[in-house]
Amino acid sequence: MSYLVIKDVEKSYGDLKVLKKTSLNIEKGKLITLLGPSGSGKSTLLRSIAGLESIDNGSIIVDGVDITNKEPKNRDVGMVFQQYVLFPNMTVYDNIAFGLKLKNMDKNTVDKKVKEALALVELSNKATSYPHQLSGGQQQRVALARSIILEPKILLFDEPLSALDRKIRKNLQVEIKRIQRELDITSVFVTHDQEEAMIMSDEIYLMNNGGIEQKGSPQELYNHPKTSFVAKFIGTYNVFSKEDFEKHFKSNINVKEVAIRPEVIQITKDNISNEEYNLKDCTVTDVSVIGNTIRYEVIKDGFIINIDVINDDIQDIKLGEKVNIFVPKEKCIFLEK
Repeated sequence: MSYLVIKDVEKSYGDLKVLKKTSLNIEKGKLITLLGPSGSGKSTLLRSIAGLESIDNGSIIVDGVDITNKEPKNRDVGMVFQQYVLFPNMTVYDNIAFGLKLKNMDKNTVDKKVKEALALVELSNKATSYPHQLSGGQQQRVALARSIILEPKILLFDEPLSALDRKIRKNLQVEIKRIQRELDITSVFVTHDQEEAMIMSDEIYLMNNGGIEQKGSPQELYNHPKTSFVAKFIGTYNVFSKEDFEKHFKSNINVKEVAIRPEVIQITKDNISNEEYNLKDCTVTDVSVIGNTIRYEVIKDGFIINIDVINDDIQDIKLGEKVNIFVPKEKCIFLEK
């Protein structure tokens, strides 16, 4: 049974419709990500769940309770923002304890809960420090602890890691996922970073133009995109129109577009079999080393194709060389939409 239900939510700013009958059903204890480009509606939807934005139509239900028209403070929802919003004149301990003290909780209970939260975010040794004495990653851990200590039914994350450097961001992705699973707290995470969404999520809702373009597990979205938008946003698919595919690969197809992942394309200077879709005499126009992957950009009659191969010191293909490429037929994804 769904724990968080968002049904036919609509939101407009004047003539601009930001959310168009958007619906989600999220199971208890799951971490789902609202992924999409700027302007897709993901942050507006998150803020609507929190009560920071009113909605024009639709409903938002948490654990069987309709919270659509409730004040933010009465929704039992926690939120972690991109900006940490910590009190600079309070210690880490007091920042985390602040919400509990507002509830007039007794001192011993507050102390117990704060120490548990500090241990959970691995900041027990920073209890007496002030925000300016912490790194960005540590400040975000404090903000997370401050939210989870109130034991909300839903925990919302509004691009909380986007201001951090890559290494700290990677570490916190793992930590947030660990804490979320340990607490079994239903969570909604907003990001425009598809790699972050793939790492963090039980399920991804990819948003586009105010609606859900496709939903599914990270693996489902990556391996089985249903539309050109999904294929281009998740990963780095090569997307061919029907006309381009038929022209270059000399094969008739009955769909509008074909998506091909760069890692399934084979590249060689040798002759190739006719059993696969193949393209001969392409020119290598770029070679980029991306850690354990080498990305080749090749061009044929003005059409650009990206190919990824393992960086294993065996590749001897260089910029400007002529190559042949081939694609196993079963690796092509035929897009209906």
